[in-house]
Amino acid sequence: MLPPKALLDALSTHASRLFNGETPLPRSEFETQFKALLQSGFSKLDLVSREEFDSQMAVLARTRARLEALEAKVVELEAKITPPSE
Repeated sequence: MLPPKALLDALSTHASRLFNGETPLPRSEFETQFKALLQSGFSKLDLVSREEFDSQMAVLARTRARLEALEAKVVELEAKITPPSE
């Protein structure tokens, strides 16, 4: 994985080549090359898809709900076995 500064520098260098070409590229060719450039840069980062992120957030929410339920049950059970203080 590249450090963010190195990645941005590499993307900047490649993008400047696209913009400063001697012959202007047709819009579709420019978009294709720019998209490939960005995908190449993103592939060097440790990223997850939005779908994977949402899936993990759902797992986390269920885990938190179960943990809260278990904590409430522990409090309830402790209350039953602890004699009332006088």
